Amino acid sequence: QIQLLESGGGLVQAGGSLRLSCVASGHTSGRTFSDYIMGWFRQAPGKEREFLGAINFSGSHTYYADSVKDRFAISRDNAETTVHLQMNEMKSEDTATYYCGAGLTIAQMSHLLGVESWGQGTQVTVSS
Repeated sequence: QIQLLESGGGLVQAGGSLRLSCVASGHTSGRTFSDYIMGWFRQAPGKEREFLGAINFSGSHTYYADSVKDRFAISRDNAETTVHLQMNEMKSEDTATYYCGAGLTIAQMSHLLGVESWGQGTQVTVSS
């Protein structure tokens, strides 16, 4: 499996912005970072993990959950094996642990299936 490491979490005021990063290392079964669809997810205390969005192999297409599509943006840099999550106009309900994941199909990943690798998560807290 590829290894994923998130960073960039922290405390932000409501209405503010935060940018998370996820760096990948290693490879498996001949696949490298650019062979994976990269997704972002979050899990708030007492709630199930939630799919936020994903970006395709080349970075040319992104897909978002309705709950964040107007505020969050995903980008990737295959040369740096990094995927980013830009979060704007943040709300208190965005408080959660944020995870990146690597998979092969968005359809599966949007249902939290087919995620081959998970990061350890980074905490984001939005103060109101």
